[in-house]
Amino acid sequence: MSARLLVNGVATEQVSALDRGFSYGDGLFESIRLVDGQAPLWPRHMQRLADGCSRLRIPLPDPLQLWSEARRVSAGIAQAVVRITVTRGIGERGYALPVSPQPSRMVAAFAAPMPGNDVYSHGLRMRVCELRLAEQPLLAGIKHLNRLEQVLARAEWNDPAIAEGLLRDGHGRVISATMANLFAVIDGVLLTPALDGCGVAGAARAEVLAVHPQARVTELNLQALSMASEIFLSSSVRGILPVQSLDDWRYAPGIVTRQLQQHWCNLGFSTEWCG
Repeated sequence: MSARLLVNGVATEQVSALDRGFSYGDGLFESIRLVDGQAPLWPRHMQRLADGCSRLRIPLPDPLQLWSEARRVSAGIAQAVVRITVTRGIGERGYALPVSPQPSRMVAAFAAPMPGNDVYSHGLRMRVCELRLAEQPLLAGIKHLNRLEQVLARAEWNDPAIAEGLLRDGHGRVISATMANLFAVIDGVLLTPALDGCGVAGAARAEVLAVHPQARVTELNLQALSMASEIFLSSSVRGILPVQSLDDWRYAPGIVTRQLQQHWCNLGFSTEWCG
């Protein structure tokens, strides 16, 4: 996978082995979809990045500088994904925070994935993962660099027909997919899992909740999902993805899913489903 990359504003692929992001996963990242140089969800990504930096006590990079670098690395890529990584920077050995941290920032651009019209029209297939997410309220919601749980969950299957895995916490509560947030329509009400203990509160999830203020953030379990009339995933990179199956349960895209797919088209995101 080729990428255009800036490290602290310099075109290079070199990152110090002493960087705390490399040593301890001490940092955050955002994966942002750009279409023809525009990023409709940019403010939501910057809000989450600011929240994460505040919680981890990492100085927040200048959003205008990040935007300039994002435009620079994605220039000429009509459908791009820009990954912004912010770490605490180079530090002494040990867990103690540097007295005067000098954060590092990496801005990279990739060609956006194209799931295909069939996925947007008919939905993707999911499975329930065995791995359980650990609870840590201080880190819940933010997109920190420690993604080993997702890596191990994704390693549970190699069937190319299965596109995503469902993640739960230690109490059996549904949290998310490995790379997206989850929504379900049950008895006519739009629901999404609470993320107070673990999970990532996605920028696309925030957009869905803003468009549907009547949606409820609540605890969900597998039994509840078995009664859903429609399930979809939200991803700032891939958009609104209907779910056609979860193990042996079957679903069909419904009116809420279709309305949100149209909202994504109206925001300026281009998918094969938009036509």
